[in-house]
Amino acid sequence: MDTLNLPPYDIKVKQTNGKTSILDILRRRFITLTPEEWVRQHFIHYLINYKGYPSALLANEVELTIGQKKLRCDSVLYTRQLQPRMIIEYKAPSVQITQKVFNQIFAYNTLLHADYLVVSNGMSHYCCKIDYENKSYAFLKDIPKFSEL
Repeated sequence: MDTLNLPPYDIKVKQTNGKTSILDILRRRFITLTPEEWVRQHFIHYLINYKGYPSALLANEVELTIGQKKLRCDSVLYTRQLQPRMIIEYKAPSVQITQKVFNQIFAYNTLLHADYLVVSNGMSHYCCKIDYENKSYAFLKDIPKFSEL
């Protein structure tokens, strides 16, 4: 797998029937290792170990329903009152972060109304804060620490 623009961590992988799996500490099980999953696991560890995000408030693969359509947010950070605070969308390192990616996360946010939207392909990371009162958003220079949210 690619070296990412994220700090390394003690990666736990295993081989089963010729397939590689990586431990997802939030789901507490091994998940098939794909380039997107590689980014997700590194980013989750970055948020927990470097930004102070409580693992108990993070969830992976959060299902949403819009009409008959089922969608999945890659990761969601909740408040202590279990309200969505941040949506995180991951792409493989080879995938460019384009307007289409932002459109995807904005669609999720029409249901969740989170204050922060984050997109990462493991190499580039973008975070924007939504200002619902003024109907605007602003890109931040860095992913905020949990204590700064």
